[in-house]
Amino acid sequence: MENHLEILLVEDNPYDAELALRALKQNNLVNHIIHLSDGEEALDFLFAGGKYKDIRPRQIPRLILLDLKLPGLSGLEVLKQLKADPVMKTVPVVMLTSSREEKDVIESYNLGANSYLVKPVDFNKFTDVIKDLGFYWLVLNVKPNI
Repeated sequence: MENHLEILLVEDNPYDAELALRALKQNNLVNHIIHLSDGEEALDFLFAGGKYKDIRPRQIPRLILLDLKLPGLSGLEVLKQLKADPVMKTVPVVMLTSSREEKDVIESYNLGANSYLVKPVDFNKFTDVIKDLGFYWLVLNVKPNI
């Protein structure tokens, strides 16, 4: 299955989304990134449902950056459905959230998250985290062909 999508960013906060997009693009880490703002739309996009049902072939990102607290379906529910799918379960999912609650960390890993990062409040630290995150998962990490 040919795939051109590098990152799917699922983030409902427009400010955080813009910072992440800018950091990834400024550091030349991605050519094709999609930003969606809620969990239901993310699942529709990834599984070619809803308004995306005519997309063929299904686009499989190299990395999913997933906020925990989303309108509608939570990031945890999205993660649960992704990791239950034979194709999507191999896609790295990084929980990128403001929650430091231990129960959120534990549940994320129990559901199959590959990493859990708390968004720094400081602009420069946030962009550094996104840059390092993109570099690791898109350049250094070796993943299976799907």
